[in-house]
Amino acid sequence: MDSIGSGSLRDQAAREQILYENRLNTLSQERDARALEARKAQERFSTALDQISVMQSALLASEERLKELETGINVIQSTLRRTVKERDVARAEMAEAEALADGAVEVARAASSKDTTATLDFLTDALNLAAEERDAMAALAAEATLTVDDMLLDRRLAEERNDAIFSQLEDAVSVSIEPLDDIFARAGLNSNSILEAIRRGYSGQGGPLTPLKFSTKGEEPGLDERRANGILGKMDRMNLYRIALQKTPFALPVKGAYRFTSGFGPRWGRMHNGTDFAAAHGSPIYATADGVVTKADWSSGYGRLIKIQHEFGIETRYAHLAKIRVKVGQRVSRGDRIGDMGNSGRSTGTHLHYEVRVGGKPVNPMTYIKAARDVF
Repeated sequence: MDSIGSGSLRDQAAREQILYENRLNTLSQERDARALEARKAQERFSTALDQISVMQSALLASEERLKELETGINVIQSTLRRTVKERDVARAEMAEAEALADGAVEVARAASSKDTTATLDFLTDALNLAAEERDAMAALAAEATLTVDDMLLDRRLAEERNDAIFSQLEDAVSVSIEPLDDIFARAGLNSNSILEAIRRGYSGQGGPLTPLKFSTKGEEPGLDERRANGILGKMDRMNLYRIALQKTPFALPVKGAYRFTSGFGPRWGRMHNGTDFAAAHGSPIYATADGVVTKADWSSGYGRLIKIQHEFGIETRYAHLAKIRVKVGQRVSRGDRIGDMGNSGRSTGTHLHYEVRVGGKPVNPMTYIKAARDVF
């Protein structure tokens, strides 16, 4: 009613401009809130990885303690067997001494009083010595039995601690790996084939994720070994996911203040194969994933254009640039600055035209950007 009653097109345009600017401010605040949520989620993910590393160290220390306890038990058992054997020998010597004493009584009756006394003294000393040795062996055997009981108790407590550590590790790994599975599913990518491709490219052996083997006799792995290897397998999958995330364009090509001006799909009777982001002239443009630059030159309607080839048959394009900061053949990492926003080529204003192509076919870039934003 104000527009009809004013009779002034200039006043009407001013009001529409104010409404448009208010809407832009609202969208900018929502974008900043989403970015803050993404940073907090990334911090939680890093904290979970640190906790997993600490738990893995505790698990390895516990396994070393368990090996020490087993070695100590074996030593105590060997000592106990040797003590029992020595006790039996002492009993035999004592029986022999007692037999000699019985024979000495008969000899004493026929020998002189002096010889009899000396013989009895000798036999008495031998009997006393044998009795002392017998008592010492019995005490040593009792002490060894108590030590074995203590070692068995320590071993049982260590197994209980191991079980608690295993449970915490399994829960932490499961909680950490679920969002990684989800981000590739949301982007419509086959996570198994991507991880297999990463595994073929990073097939080095050794390191902390090598499967554990406690037996050297070819025996079947025990429960703890199977659980430990299961955790290591999931941690290896997380590590492969980390590499895959760096090589897949889940990041935004612009940072700071920008406006989303045009989406993927039909526009003005033609197919718009990318997404447009508008910001100040010269704003930094960043690579959204690791890759190799395959084009960095002028390209008709694209103007100044950069093409980056990534893993898994994915390519990204950055068009209408004011300046190109990379060269063909250069390897870039996610987050590297590759150019400046401009208005070159067939363009109606300063903005970035961003494309994602899979197998040469354009796909909606927001599928990847929203997948990362929703998960993290």
